[in-house]
Amino acid sequence: MATPAPVNHQVGLVLHTYPYKETSLVAELFTRDFGRVAIVARGARRPLSALRGLMQPFVPLLLSWYGRGELRTLHGAEWRGGLAPLEGQALMAGFYLNELVLKLLARDDPHEGLFEHYLDALGALAAGPVSLEPLLRRFELNLLKEIGYAATLDCLAGSGLPVQAAGRYRYLPGHGVGDAEGPGIAVSGRTLLDLAAEDFAAPATLLEGKLLMRGLIHHHLGGKALYTRQLLQELSEL
Repeated sequence: MATPAPVNHQVGLVLHTYPYKETSLVAELFTRDFGRVAIVARGARRPLSALRGLMQPFVPLLLSWYGRGELRTLHGAEWRGGLAPLEGQALMAGFYLNELVLKLLARDDPHEGLFEHYLDALGALAAGPVSLEPLLRRFELNLLKEIGYAATLDCLAGSGLPVQAAGRYRYLPGHGVGDAEGPGIAVSGRTLLDLAAEDFAAPATLLEGKLLMRGLIHHHLGGKALYTRQLLQELSEL
């Protein structure tokens, strides 16, 4: 099998890193044209390495790599700029977005639309102050849509009847909107319609929308925990 051609100057950001051997790092990247990619950054942990300060989350980069398989080799990284550093709760929200992408997006599965949503969300967090709840709900909805798990929110599963704003329903992950007496997550018709339109102006929509999206994300994660969500909840209670 022929070796794939090297990739040069691909726009991307680091989602997460972990040590590799004595002086190197493995970096999980989110890139515009290749989706999620794992690379080895050789020597990046050396004190004088030029890569040391670049292999950080929320730093837009131009990245070059080569190799095949799940783990490629980085051979170039340049600072692209355009984002101010994230701080405080905006920083934690950024880590939450990264964890969602890491756990829900398969490697080597390009999602240019999702990458643009991700950049927009980071840009809003960096510009701050910003209301976190609408930003996070919008990203969650777009993420599920991009990976093929779009939630149908404006009609009932099975019958296809339209959701009524004044109605009460239950949403069963994996199935859809059902009657109020059925299994699933209790939610108002108004919230369902607002989420479908990405309208987060109503406080009740934010509250019910958070519970609904939490259930949907949990379902598609197969029960795996999101550590940043737990930390965000703890910080909000301080």
